[in-house]
Amino acid sequence: MPTVFITGASRGLGLEFARQYAADGWRVIATCRAPQGAHALNALAGPVAIHPLDVREERSIKELAGRLAGTCIDILLLNAGVHLQKGATLAELDAGLWLEELKVNMISPLMIARSFVDHVARSNQKRMVAISSNSGSIARIKEGGNYAYRSGKAALNAVMRVLAADVAHREITVVAIGPGHTRTDMGGGNAAYSAAESVSAVRATIAGLQFKDSGGFLSRDGVPLAW
Repeated sequence: MPTVFITGASRGLGLEFARQYAADGWRVIATCRAPQGAHALNALAGPVAIHPLDVREERSIKELAGRLAGTCIDILLLNAGVHLQKGATLAELDAGLWLEELKVNMISPLMIARSFVDHVARSNQKRMVAISSNSGSIARIKEGGNYAYRSGKAALNAVMRVLAADVAHREITVVAIGPGHTRTDMGGGNAAYSAAESVSAVRATIAGLQFKDSGGFLSRDGVPLAW
């Protein structure tokens, strides 16, 4: 039975990833800050193990990696993210919130990947996938606003590319994937895709990954995106 490890699994895309993978018979290691309050996650059927994880705290990351020592993780799905200054204008930007957003969206995924690299390396599929955003494509920026989110996702893409080079000798495939504008709490109700649609598309792309794709920034459909 293959295993997927998901951060930010209590809602949105993370919850849908957990639901779909569990329905397909995967062993799901679902993580979130407060499992006791994650009612939808706790209600999922199938082989779902829920663990507390605060992605902002390196101690929390290391403790969970220790508890799961010896576990093989086929897909490390770095999904947790925040958008703390949505709609903020240039004049409204808050430096403290920006730093918090960068920590969650860019630094934390790398810290998790570092702590779980051995778990992934001993698996069959050996994949690390960061959920990025088309907003992280510098080439696609045509308008102002969303400084924190765009810069954080662009930085995440860069970090994942460097990580891909660092773990290449262990034959681990590392990619960043933009799932498209999705109807979640973060994406809003007017987004183009449902969570089920986006997750299904991303899962298909993950399933088709090859080692030659490592270091890439891909769309939900597996098409390379401009940096």
